[in-house]
Amino acid sequence: MRLSADLKAFEGQIGHSFRKPELLLRAVTHASISSPTRPDNQRLEFLGDRVLGLVMAEALLSADTAASEGQLAPRFNAMVRKEACAEVAREVGLGEVLKLGRSEMLSGGRRKEALLGDAMEAVIAAVYQDAGFEAARALVLRLWGKRIGAVEQDARDAKTALQEWAQARAMPPPVYSEQSREGPDHQPMFTVQVRLESGEAESARAGSKRVAEQAAARALLARMENLDD
Repeated sequence: MRLSADLKAFEGQIGHSFRKPELLLRAVTHASISSPTRPDNQRLEFLGDRVLGLVMAEALLSADTAASEGQLAPRFNAMVRKEACAEVAREVGLGEVLKLGRSEMLSGGRRKEALLGDAMEAVIAAVYQDAGFEAARALVLRLWGKRIGAVEQDARDAKTALQEWAQARAMPPPVYSEQSREGPDHQPMFTVQVRLESGEAESARAGSKRVAEQAAARALLARMENLDD
């Protein structure tokens, strides 16, 4: 089979040309549009999650040969969590080539965190089945490379770290407040503010309150740590 122009362009984005193009087509096919002759990407997503985990565990061990299991575990979780997969998916334009049913398209499926993360894992599995483990490993290291270098920062739970920073200075815990909620119910956008007793505050916007709170906490913590320095 021949790939459509958009999928050929996507091959360029991820740096892998498929010998079996049907694998890529399956990887980008959501259950909302699947049929007996057009399987969805769920089985590939299951496999890709395991391939990503193995590659990332190996990469983190190599990156820090002195790290303990207790140090490696949060780093690993930061690299393989659904949000990280979705971020990579956005960077390579995966949302634009997803094959979705009409209802899923109307509900903003191309931007949904879980859907993008699952599809990214499916693409990893498709590369693995197309060309083997080394090709999948190269793909993951290429797309996640900069994150591996910054994993210590990503692995920190920003809300916990900010609370510990405040407690160390005899401050009460930071206060989080929802400033606004915009958009339809199926695709909300939250703006959340975090404020310290001393008055410093930061805000962030995201598609979920949890992600917005983490982003706001991370921004405020970085500002306060810079002031400490």
